[in-house]
Amino acid sequence: MAITLAHTKAAAATALAAALTATVLLPAAATARGKSGTTYYLDCLHGSDTSPGTSDDAPWRSLAKASRTYGPGDRLLLRRGRTCTGVLAPTGSGTAARPISVDAYGRGAKPRIEGAGARAAVLLLDVEGWELRNLDISNTGAPTTTDRRAGLLVRLTDHGVGRHYVVDGVDVHDVNGADFKDPDPSGGILFSVTGSAAPTRFDDVRIADSTVRRVDRTGIGTSSTWGRRPEHPNGPGTSWEAITGLRIQRNEVTDVGGDGIVVQTAKGALVEHNHVDGFNMRSAGYNAGVWAWNSDEVLYQYNEVTGGHGTLDSMAYDIDGGNNRNVYQYNYSHDNEGGFLLVCNGSGMTSSGNRVRHNISVNDRNTMAPYGVISVVCGATTDTQVHGNTVVTDEPGTALISDNGPGGVTFRNNVLVGAADGSPIRDSRNVYENNLYWRTSQPRDATGITADPLFASPFPASTDGVRLRPGSPAIGAGLPVADGVVRDFFGHRIPTPPNVGADQGARG
Repeated sequence: MAITLAHTKAAAATALAAALTATVLLPAAATARGKSGTTYYLDCLHGSDTSPGTSDDAPWRSLAKASRTYGPGDRLLLRRGRTCTGVLAPTGSGTAARPISVDAYGRGAKPRIEGAGARAAVLLLDVEGWELRNLDISNTGAPTTTDRRAGLLVRLTDHGVGRHYVVDGVDVHDVNGADFKDPDPSGGILFSVTGSAAPTRFDDVRIADSTVRRVDRTGIGTSSTWGRRPEHPNGPGTSWEAITGLRIQRNEVTDVGGDGIVVQTAKGALVEHNHVDGFNMRSAGYNAGVWAWNSDEVLYQYNEVTGGHGTLDSMAYDIDGGNNRNVYQYNYSHDNEGGFLLVCNGSGMTSSGNRVRHNISVNDRNTMAPYGVISVVCGATTDTQVHGNTVVTDEPGTALISDNGPGGVTFRNNVLVGAADGSPIRDSRNVYENNLYWRTSQPRDATGITADPLFASPFPASTDGVRLRPGSPAIGAGLPVADGVVRDFFGHRIPTPPNVGADQGARG
């Protein structure tokens, strides 16, 4: 498997951080804010629930005891190397300036919380101002087709605005919940809004440097029962209460039953430097690697998605219903059975002004009609621009682009390369301008180029394989695009005129 440089650096940084925290007796947060609240200790092997719990010499023993009410600046520290069985469900709220913290102390492995089949192993209900770090969370119960389960579930119900949540360095694994998606799904790390009486949303949520593996159904996700607006007139609730300040960064999501990372009902979210490997592994529904629903101004960049299983949907990336002015840039997709990109606006919804630029897709595929490596299906979008990407497949029988919907997509300045025996473009509705085509049919493209792009490898298996060699017909053949982007996938400055495709560093 090819791994991007950005992902390699992120993984190294995460490993270094883990190595450092494993030898720290008390977390930095405890010493830096030691006077702002009370610190409590939990040792599920040698503690006692009759102890005061306010020193590491007299810790509590059970999650039930630790599931008390905390105040601003308080901390709960779990002993490293211990396993606690049950549910951690504390109450009380902090603030961004004085959060309530859950962290680890001592030496050894991260403290483990095993939910044993509960709704969630760590459950935060109608609270705010919480920071969780350095935990190992699992939630394995009897096999089920009816029970929702999660590793970490943060849920607000008719709460209003819940502010400031941090999940950092948390490992969630082995959650075997039923295949429920919305609302209030099963999964690994979930932020869920429910209820219908009071408009409710999250603000300032950061999920970073964490891992999710072997979970059903959603890896990392948000959901909401407040999604109605003109762009989604049939949405739930009576208004659109979008999550704000959402950042999902540098996470590893592996072997998830359904969606890898899904953002629902958000505005201005940032999803970057994440690695998804293995999604839609067990779900009976439609799933994608990294995508949003009913969300505006979401930026996805420097993500890598691979191992999508099946064809419902199993695309790496997805512009779906009610998404407006979302941007996918500098992402890498490879070896997904469902393809690279889905454009699928929901019935009666508005999806407009989205951009897919400077991404690389290597050996993605989807042989089930009407899908392809890029699939334009469902309802029409407006002003969807797909430009400056490089898409190459080695899968016989897969279409590079396929559509069965009304269109609304313009493909410009892309390099589109089929398998050795050729890969069709099955699309009669969308607009094509100045793309380079090789081992594929050329659609209606008056300025298109049909020629070998002269990749570094004739059959690429990585991002380096799609770099252009000197003399490539793609060099300097692009149309200028006034979108404010000045660098390409590899960090090269984009010349004038640009190259066709994702590599802007090559010169003729």
